[in-house]
Amino acid sequence: MSKPGRPGAAKGKKGAPKGSGGKNRQSLEGRGPTPKAEDRPYHKAYRSNMTPKAKVAPKQVKRGEFVAGRSGMGARAISGEILSGRNSVSEALKAKIPATALFIAQGIDMDDRVRNAIAIATNRNIAVNEVTRQEVERMTGGDSVHQGIALQVPPYDYKHPMDLVDRALSLGQVPLLVALDGVTDPRNLGAIIRSVAAFGAHGVVLPQRRSVGVTAAAWRTSAGAAARIPVALASNLNQAIKEYKQRGLFVIGLDGDGEVSMPEFTLADQPILLVVGSEGKGLSRLVQENCDQVVSIPIGGATESLNAGIAASVALYQISTMRAK
Repeated sequence: MSKPGRPGAAKGKKGAPKGSGGKNRQSLEGRGPTPKAEDRPYHKAYRSNMTPKAKVAPKQVKRGEFVAGRSGMGARAISGEILSGRNSVSEALKAKIPATALFIAQGIDMDDRVRNAIAIATNRNIAVNEVTRQEVERMTGGDSVHQGIALQVPPYDYKHPMDLVDRALSLGQVPLLVALDGVTDPRNLGAIIRSVAAFGAHGVVLPQRRSVGVTAAAWRTSAGAAARIPVALASNLNQAIKEYKQRGLFVIGLDGDGEVSMPEFTLADQPILLVVGSEGKGLSRLVQENCDQVVSIPIGGATESLNAGIAASVALYQISTMRAK
């Protein structure tokens, strides 16, 4: 009776086992590095790259107005920020903001802004794609005011805080900057950027943490002003405030409980960093302690406070008026 052993093991054979003699050596050497996802036919990235090209409807546009591009690109296929709205897209293209693709919804009214956007994108070799209105809505997160046009741009290129002072001095002007402390609503940021452009200020400073960034919503609210106004990012707002003081700027906080009323403000002709707090909490304690003055805007009636965008606009208007005098 044979002894029990491993199931399937060879029994009763003597001598050394036979090998392949090197014939199977290639199978042991590996197949090299793994191909990229977009190079593997079974991967979804490969299928995404194989999306068919968009066709241009001749009744909607003139010949040469569109460059061949891809259609069927939903929000998941888009990288970077998406700007929407005719003013925002047109102003961004005029200001030569880096962009990778322009999307035009089928059947929209081709006004001057749309035609100019297409012409600029074509001259800059930016892909122009005709897509459905539903695709534009997906790209813009369901935004209903995209006006049938969207622009894909890379992440915003923030400046160094001290660059804003250098910019004002290079123009031969007295610096006027705005810093935001705890503002998280992109619409407020967009409104403030628009006011900065309207009243001759030279830039906006954002803290790196607990703050809104220059998003598509901020771009749209700025009505294109974000293409002209630089925005700096400070890793520590209080440290940036101290550096601005060393450069000769007066730091003016804007708060409802400020000890100086805006009509009584006397430093308008000086280099200024205007710090705006959040609507709910106002200025943080450390920022307020670092301010040279805290100014309030007198308001009457039942209104208890102004949001950050409106407060900044009123203060910038007052300062610009005083400077003009």
